[in-house]
Amino acid sequence: MKIAEIRELTTKEMAERLVAESAHLDQLKLQHSISPLDNSSQIKFVRREIARFKTILRERELNQTK
Repeated sequence: MKIAEIRELTTKEMAERLVAESAHLDQLKLQHSISPLDNSSQIKFVRREIARFKTILRERELNQTK
């Protein structure tokens, strides 16, 4: 998901996606520890998606306090 698409989401939708992506990352890490993933770069991709969501949420939080 691109940053422009993330910015279009509401804060509630973004928080829900953040929880879902975090669970997905945990699942990928578990699968990778049991047997190597076919595409281990998925972990990197999901981790970056989580960072994008957290960044936008923090930006919104800071803009509301001003």
